[in-house]
Amino acid sequence: MTQRLDGKALAAQIQTELAEQINGFVNNGYRPPGLAVIMVGNNPASAAYVRNKERSCERVGITSFGKHLPATTSQQELLHLIHALNQDDQVDGILVQLPLPGHLDAIALLHAIDPDKDVDGLHPLNMGRLVREEDGLRSCTPYGVMRLLSAYDIDPVGRQALVIGRSILVGKPMALMLLEANATVTVAHSSTQNLTALTREADILVVAVGQAGMITADTVKPGSVVIDVGINRVEVPGGKAKLVGDVDFASVEPVASAITPVPGGVGPMTVAMLLENTVTSYRKRVGL
Repeated sequence: MTQRLDGKALAAQIQTELAEQINGFVNNGYRPPGLAVIMVGNNPASAAYVRNKERSCERVGITSFGKHLPATTSQQELLHLIHALNQDDQVDGILVQLPLPGHLDAIALLHAIDPDKDVDGLHPLNMGRLVREEDGLRSCTPYGVMRLLSAYDIDPVGRQALVIGRSILVGKPMALMLLEANATVTVAHSSTQNLTALTREADILVVAVGQAGMITADTVKPGSVVIDVGINRVEVPGGKAKLVGDVDFASVEPVASAITPVPGGVGPMTVAMLLENTVTSYRKRVGL
């Protein structure tokens, strides 16, 4: 019987635990944690993601400092805002919602965030801490995957892990976290040859490329753990759309020993880890 790795349920549990912690801090006279989310422009997908994050903050008791700015905002104005948030003692986490309008340099803006407030885990210092296996804020999506594996007692030690995708957001930190957990890790990407030969050998397969249904039953090792990070919007009859992953769930589920659904798998864990990173930063800053 294939296990469905229920990220939605685990994320709800983590949020309940965070809410209890924060309530305890506030009852003991401490201020609540604070998260600043910077969004530039009116990208509908970004706006939906930001609303979700802000509602999640409200549920657990994190103060949300929403900074919703017009698309014409300049690089200098954003840098000034980030520096001000770095100095703000009420703010424990800073997140720049991507993508940004084309005239802005996202890398320079991410580098400007105080690494100890970098709750997305994307600052070079936090990436370096991950490489060195030191404490630091972790990239939310791969961190959520690791928490999901742990919750279902899936131990990566000694297992062959394949990560498809090499982005700084998911692929690279995912590979490093699996390596830290003593898996033997391979990273595949758009230039990889004989990809199917690799997928058929993987005990743990993590797919993060944004290509709907690219992984099918005949490309998966029987009994493997399949983690689907992809989120793709596809049209269905009637002119509507639905969200699907990079894995053809219906065909792969009977072959795998465990699999994440889309939606309801990795996505909710990403938000839960953002909240957890904010509380981690808060505890360090107030000395708890």
